[in-house]
Amino acid sequence: MGLLHRKDLGLLALRLGTGGVLAAHGAQKLLGWFGGGGIDGTAQAMEAMGYKPGKPSAIASGLAEGGGGVLLALGLATPAAGAAVAGGMSGAVAVHRKAGFFITSGGYEYPAYLGFVAATVGLFGPGRYSLDRLIGYRLDRPGLIALSFLTTGAVAAVVVGRRERAVTEQAKESARRATKASAAGAK
Repeated sequence: MGLLHRKDLGLLALRLGTGGVLAAHGAQKLLGWFGGGGIDGTAQAMEAMGYKPGKPSAIASGLAEGGGGVLLALGLATPAAGAAVAGGMSGAVAVHRKAGFFITSGGYEYPAYLGFVAATVGLFGPGRYSLDRLIGYRLDRPGLIALSFLTTGAVAAVVVGRRERAVTEQAKESARRATKASAAGAK
């Protein structure tokens, strides 16, 4: 087996493993499988994390992970799949950022890793053993790579920025209420 085939087998293994993990997480969010909350439970969690409205946020997150994971595993529309997953994981990184890097302290290590792997596959391409290759790489062209990553980056920046502003405003409101309650208690 030549070096080229080894790289393609490695990409296949990476796509199947990463795509499978992401698809399972998406199924938790969208369908309630594997102990997940389904749309309603995920919507409540998204609201609590500052992503409002919760239901559209849950659907978007579930589709980015589930749909992006399935597409990565299949090697179909690989740039769009990698970009969608990277965008979704940037939202998860934003939630876990304050806890630091390592997952053992609730940090963003895991979603960052999944996002980087998905983005790398999206940029590098799916390899020989993929549906993209089978259809002549029609969905894996340079223009689609640029469009996917630029669009996803812009959307992720808007969504995460809106969440950051909402979380900051909520913290300020909580501090105002605590100060007001403290002042009322001191009287």
